[in-house]
Amino acid sequence: MILNWVAVTWGVLALILICAEIIAPGAFLLWLGFAAAVLFITTLLVPSMGILLQIILFAIFSFIFIQLYRKYFRRTTRESDQPLLNRRAEQLIGNVYRLETPIYEGRGQVRVGDAIWSVVGDDLEAGRSVRVVAVHGMDLRVEPLPI
Repeated sequence: MILNWVAVTWGVLALILICAEIIAPGAFLLWLGFAAAVLFITTLLVPSMGILLQIILFAIFSFIFIQLYRKYFRRTTRESDQPLLNRRAEQLIGNVYRLETPIYEGRGQVRVGDAIWSVVGDDLEAGRSVRVVAVHGMDLRVEPLPI
């Protein structure tokens, strides 16, 4: 029996890619490993296949497996129990703060914890209580509370 070194190379590459997926999970190398495994089987069945055709088939199989993963296995919307976790400004909507500086010509500041936030809204004096109603970039849109 003659050892088909090209097939062995594809088999080793498949094992390396699948093991790399186990070490550094990301659900990407696994599909490349499957493509290499298909090439391993293909080169065992057709040992006279040229290396250029093998590389082209590897690219095609990789593309097909990745598209299958994206369509059938990957969830496009991931619901979270904390949807505002990394949206600090949006977490402030609805909260009430006192103006640190007056709102003059539509701009002022409030203290939130140990941070100062820029606010936009109607002109108001310092010390007035305001409620955050929206966020525009890094500016908080505020409305005055009734006195």
